[in-house]
Amino acid sequence: MAAIKGGKKFEAAMADLARRVSRPGTLRVGFLENAKYPDGTPVAMIAAIQDFGAPSVGIPPRPFFRNMIKDKQSEWPKAVADLLRANNYDAVRALELAGSAIAGQLRQSIIDTNSPPLKESTIQKKGFSKPLVETGHMLNSVDYEVKG
Repeated sequence: MAAIKGGKKFEAAMADLARRVSRPGTLRVGFLENAKYPDGTPVAMIAAIQDFGAPSVGIPPRPFFRNMIKDKQSEWPKAVADLLRANNYDAVRALELAGSAIAGQLRQSIIDTNSPPLKESTIQKKGFSKPLVETGHMLNSVDYEVKG
């Protein structure tokens, strides 16, 4: 077990840090409850079908969300720590900035996902070959929320 030296100084430093983390918060990024298609279908449901696939109806997985998390999650702790320091330990403000950045990463993942390619019949119906984008509604529904 490691020994902590400094006793009173350490306690004072920790108390000061606790005071500076003025507003704790929680961050959610993705397709929030209020995101719906014009017909009322939740965007999160369509995004999940696209991410995981629906083989019974011929939709292969296009893991844009899971791949973004896998590729980017290791960057987030340092980014949030840097944002905390840069924003005087205001957790809500730091999470708002992080949420905006992560939402951008998710949008970019939707844009960058091109595999597997669409079936020829889908391309004919849509008029173009870009997977995950038909009207742009899912892409434009990426959002974040911070609760403090």
